[in-house]
Amino acid sequence: QVQLVESGGGLVQAGGSLRLSCTASGRALSMGWFRQAPGKERELVAVLRSGGSTNYADSVKGRFTISRDNAKNTVYLQMNNLKSEDTAVYHCHGATYLSTYWGPGTQVTVSS
Repeated sequence: QVQLVESGGGLVQAGGSLRLSCTASGRALSMGWFRQAPGKERELVAVLRSGGSTNYADSVKGRFTISRDNAKNTVYLQMNNLKSEDTAVYHCHGATYLSTYWGPGTQVTVSS
């Protein structure tokens, strides 16, 4: 069982930046971030696989960067030039060979 704990959410003005962190209790092969806005389905934001490959949602390319510290089992999401449409609960996701795991989420609110 892998537990994920997120931190770093908050309220920021449009154009501002935030950095989210997610620490896993064990080693995950891939880690990433999803988000869910009110009334919308959960969507992929960014994922970083164990081999180093990444995927980003088109809406965040060029603004968000995912990175990982393997020694700390922590993944980061640097979010720059935030927009009001980035407002959502951001969930950390981790995957091993056997299962997938979710963090409880951290709220990001961008005021325009």
